[in-house]
Amino acid sequence: MIVTRRHLLGSGGAAAALGAPRIARAAWPERPIRVVVPFAPGGNLDTLIRIVAPVMSQHLGQPVVVENRAGATGTIGTEHVARSQPDGYTILVGSNSAMVINPIVMPRVPYDPVRDFAPIALGFRTPNVLVISRRLPVTTLADFIAYAKARPGQVACGSPGSGSSNHLLIELFSITTGAGLVHVPYRASSGSAPDLMAGNLACSLDQITTALPLHRDEKVRIIGIAMPQRSPLLPDVPTLAEVGLPDGGLVAFIGLLAPAGTPREAITRIRDALAAALADPPTRERIEGLGSVVATGEDVTPEGFARLMERERELSRRAAQAAGLLQGG
Repeated sequence: MIVTRRHLLGSGGAAAALGAPRIARAAWPERPIRVVVPFAPGGNLDTLIRIVAPVMSQHLGQPVVVENRAGATGTIGTEHVARSQPDGYTILVGSNSAMVINPIVMPRVPYDPVRDFAPIALGFRTPNVLVISRRLPVTTLADFIAYAKARPGQVACGSPGSGSSNHLLIELFSITTGAGLVHVPYRASSGSAPDLMAGNLACSLDQITTALPLHRDEKVRIIGIAMPQRSPLLPDVPTLAEVGLPDGGLVAFIGLLAPAGTPREAITRIRDALAAALADPPTRERIEGLGSVVATGEDVTPEGFARLMERERELSRRAAQAAGLLQGG
């Protein structure tokens, strides 16, 4: 017997035939992925994620769209992602400030950095650097410390905001060296640069990504770097460990996180796309040229990134307590 469409529709075969497409499911992702940077455009996080986003898009087969949601030292954008649908289409560019420092130095934050997020992978480590105005009558780290100690409470030092990892590092530096710096908060990573260049601000603690181009153009002077070892980009600049700070101070990390409950398939695909971008030679060269260190090994896994953040929380908790900034958990 010849089976016609009429026969099929009039039999159980219709359900099987028409039901098959409903069972089949398209592979994730099916639409653009939104990556939220919880800080203003032009800063360290924003710069680095915009370098890797195009390569990630190629590997995911969908656009990776970077969106800035700045405010409250990263809290506003971070809370937004924490409350987003856990489907993999909204992810966070997380750093020390939002994932480690804010819950420690603020009385309350509207999210839990552990319960509300699923780590995807670490992307970069970006050292903080101590930058001074070229109008100061000093040129070295040792001379700057002596200059500040001779003027207790008079030497202003900027950071991207109160409670940021940079702020914490300023306090650690002051306590360790006796410099007695006065913290001046700005709203973004590059916010202090105009005042620094004009001589209205003595120093700032900023990411190397922001400060290095200005240093190379001789608009500001980098005199210290928060790394265990000296950077090959600045071999003559001493580490803050050389003046007594533990491990050179806090090293900023940048990684990707998703809302808790995001399917493992989505997390794995995003992680693989990030790893591919970090392994891309031109992309890697651009990142390292800015002074950041590309993550490798277990850090580029959800489990490794989670362990790294827990270690940073413990270090930062001790640092905040020593600086008298501990308020949260």
